[in-house]
Parts: sequence; C-alpha cells; structure tokens
Amino acid sequence: MDILVRRLREAGFPAELVRQVTGGVVATAGLASLTGGAQVFAKTLGDGSETGDHDVFEVEAEGLRALRELGGVTTPEVLAVRPGLLVLQPLAPRPDGEARFWERLGHDVATLHATTAAGRFGWHHDGWLGRLRQHNTWDTDGHAFYARHRILRWLPEPLVQAAFGQEDRRALERLCAALPDLIPPMPPVLTHGDLWCENVMSSPGGHPVLVDPAVSYTWAEVDVSMLWCSTRPPASGRFFEAYTEVLPLRDGWRERAPLLNLRELLSTIAHDDDHWGAAQAVRTIIAPFARKH
Repeated sequence: MDILVRRLREAGFPAELVRQVTGGVVATAGLASLTGGAQVFAKTLGDGSETGDHDVFEVEAEGLRALRELGGVTTPEVLAVRPGLLVLQPLAPRPDGEARFWERLGHDVATLHATTAAGRFGWHHDGWLGRLRQHNTWDTDGHAFYARHRILRWLPEPLVQAAFGQEDRRALERLCAALPDLIPPMPPVLTHGDLWCENVMSSPGGHPVLVDPAVSYTWAEVDVSMLWCSTRPPASGRFFEAYTEVLPLRDGWRERAPLLNLRELLSTIAHDDDHWGAAQAVRTIIAPFARKH
C-alpha cells in the first residue's frame, strides 16, 4: 500500500493509512484515511508508462461520467484522476441479501439501456477491459462488431493462443459467422461493459452504484448476460425480473447469454485469471461449431 500512500500525497491527499480492499483482479486498491479523518477510495496500476496503459484511469473516469450523464446511472464521484492514480468517493459494500437492492439495480440498468439507443456500435475511442485494450471501432453491423471486437479480438492474445488449438479457433470463427442466426437484431445502447457483481457497490443510503466500466454502444443483452453468467447471490434474481419491468427482454435471452459471455471468458484467459475452467467453458459453448472427425 506504500505506493498508494505516496501517490495520494503527491496528488494533494494527505493519506496517513491505506487499507487494501479485495474484489478487483487488476488494480491495487484501498480505502485511504486522510489527515483530519476523511476517507477516499484510491487505486493504481503501477507505472503505466511501461505497459502502455497510461490512460486507463482517464478512460475509466470518462466511462463513469458517461453512464451518469447519458444513462442516469449512479456512479462514484471522481475526486482526482491522473496516469498513475484514480481517487473516488468511498462507497459501501453491496448488500447481497437484499432483494430490494437488486430490484433497484435492475431498474437502473434497464433505464440506462432504454434511454440511450444509438445508430451504431462502438465508442469514440478504444477503451480498456482490465489491463488489455477493448477495441471500439464504429460499425453499423452489430453482429460484425461483436464478432470482430468482442470475440475474435482475443484470439491473438498469447495466453488465448496457448489455451486453444487450431480447431478450437476455427470453431470460434464459425460461431462468429453464424451470429446473425443466433442473436436477433437489437439496437446499440450504452452499456457498462463489465457488469459482474464485483463492479456493483452501494451508496451509504443503499442505492446501487456502478464502478469499473468498459463502456461502448452495443447490445443491451451484453450487460444482462454477464451478470446472469457470473457468480452472484440468490437475491440477485430480482435484478432480471425488475429489468424486464422497464425493458422487456426478447425470448431466448437465457439461452443466448453464454454466447454473449464469450467475451468475458476469453478476456479471463487473456488476463491469466483462468483458475476455474474458463477455457473449458469456451469449448462447451463452441462445441456445436467444431468439425467432427
């Protein structure tokens, strides 16, 4: 935590102590106590000048602002942002057992999707998913966008190359070619882009707060599918019921969810975080597209 204390002081925050927090898989993060008793949440990635991720926090702050200003979602106040540091208002833990909390989140995310329909897929610049680039080149074809920038984009990553053989990669390519038959046409909307439980926090008053976005305009089901497929508490089932009260989901969304979650599985492998079987989960999804010998 010494690096966070040092960088906070350099940014004008008189940090006395930083208590490390868990949950994220990329940044070093902690709750900092400042002289006078105030607290802030801060995180760093180390020396971004060596890895090319010097703008990761600027992009994150912009994403938080877009979700709040364009979609009406509650996001933390950004207190400071610079290449090696992001400082946010402190938040409360997520109340996993409260169905009312997940109901509010469902309404918030559905409202975000319902009010931000756009004419094309992507974002005005590339972003970040963890420590790796998220490609956001504009495209009016949602199936082509998702295939190129959310699935096939990961195949050149060294750890993904090591995890899959040639036939696996060809099966992924066949799946991408079949996307127009597998996923119905849907409009692009502003999405959080990394909506799993660890990116949901709470305000002191108990309202859901979204953090760590990877924003772009894409299918609304991308956010829904990620939360559906990730490990989550039983009370979170109310999210999906509440979501459809604002924005109905098309029939078959549960069956499509694993397809749309391929991006997350491949990213997990690329980040060397496959300690639970992400590669095997990918193989299960692409099995219908593998050639029989």
